Amino acid sequence: MRSIQKIIGRKKELSILKEAFKSPRAEFLAIYGRRRVGKTFLVKNFFDSQPCLFVYVSGMKNSPLKQQLKNFTKVLESVWFQGIAVPSNWLEAFETLTHLIENSDKKQKIVVFLDELPWLATPKSKMLEALDYYWNRYWSNNSKIKLIVCGSAASWMIKNIIYNKGGLYNRITRQFRLEPFSLKETKDFLSSNRVQLNYRHVLEIYMVTGGVPYYLTHLRQKLSAAQNIDAMAFQPQGILYQDFEILFASLFDDEHQYTDIIRVVAEHRYGIMQEELLKQCKHVTSGGRGIEKLKNLEAAGFLTSFLSDGRRKKGIYYRLIDEYSAFYLKWIEPLKKSSQKFSKISWSRLRESPSWKSWSGYCFETICFKHVDQIRNALNLDETAIAKTWKHKGKGLEQGAQIDLLFDRSDDSITICEIKYTDKPFAIDKPYFSILKNKIESYKIQTQTLKQIFLAMITTSGIKKNIYSEELETQVVKLNQLFK
Repeated sequence: MRSIQKIIGRKKELSILKEAFKSPRAEFLAIYGRRRVGKTFLVKNFFDSQPCLFVYVSGMKNSPLKQQLKNFTKVLESVWFQGIAVPSNWLEAFETLTHLIENSDKKQKIVVFLDELPWLATPKSKMLEALDYYWNRYWSNNSKIKLIVCGSAASWMIKNIIYNKGGLYNRITRQFRLEPFSLKETKDFLSSNRVQLNYRHVLEIYMVTGGVPYYLTHLRQKLSAAQNIDAMAFQPQGILYQDFEILFASLFDDEHQYTDIIRVVAEHRYGIMQEELLKQCKHVTSGGRGIEKLKNLEAAGFLTSFLSDGRRKKGIYYRLIDEYSAFYLKWIEPLKKSSQKFSKISWSRLRESPSWKSWSGYCFETICFKHVDQIRNALNLDETAIAKTWKHKGKGLEQGAQIDLLFDRSDDSITICEIKYTDKPFAIDKPYFSILKNKIESYKIQTQTLKQIFLAMITTSGIKKNIYSEELETQVVKLNQLFK
């Protein structure tokens, strides 16, 4: 048995795995999520601590059927006994597995984990058809079998497994998408690896890694956030320096079309309309295939779509929510293409530039949207409070207005939130006081709401109390509250 590593966070996911394992019936679980997020780690470490036979098979990218079947056979031999014949197809492979299961201890549960399923199900291999047949014919009737399928190609998993229209239709008993860590989970994970950083340093790391566990394993002890980012992102051997092209190539066959989309969306801070986005992409068609690629990127957790609210043009908008992709395109790639030597680049210097101050403010907004539950709790709002954004583009001499985040509440009220990333407590001065008043009035007029309006400031360093903050009766959410 392998040494079992501690699992940080993942409470909901662990609960699903525990329920499936204890279930008195056969279970068929589907797990998906972007690469590097810890899907394999979660499943292997959980079941290594359970009394079961654990059959772990992982697909190999671009490997032929013959090699995949050889790998499958080696796994069976490692679990049962040597000398198992290599099958010629997946029907034979699953027939052998079924025979081994039936001749095993009747009381012992057997977990079959098919990892990177999209790579196992090679073209013309008929792997899914074989899986369909054996699940429906044999395995679903055997209460000791727990079948888990997993894949990083989220769109493939959704289309071919979760919403399969063939024999696997409606066969999945449980499913979840594994997300990157939250801020709290990131801090806990780093602490478990003896990387002790305060809230602000963890936030800066999060702005670069997006809470992806694999990236976090590369942080070194006794270094500041800036020093770690320097090593990971601005040295040729650094994981963040290298991983952008590798990441998309591992997820999509036509990765250049997907990175084309990501590059266009990254240039539009508050999102870009679907129609305009596809027009600006050089290598992506504007028809159904282009829309399918957008959905694939959303399923993989790189983009989020939203309907316009207060915008002049109605329709679906897309926004980049993957922090690593945004950081790479803004900071790493331009330096790769420049004549500057990376050895002479210091992130400690770059992060003091006005460009970083502006970009970090935008990034903090994105992170706040991912921690809406924590903000809602900090403001003592009910779970029914709906989080939204709002924008009004003024006409002619009319001044426009944009609201970073608002909560539409069920108690006939609305909380409008301003998000500020600053090194020191933020001071509301007279000009900014006027801007805030204009936002509130513009929102009231354009939406014609009769609800009570409240104002909240979400800041990294709190706010400085003065006559303007007192007049606005501002609630304050501080950075540490996002770590709850």
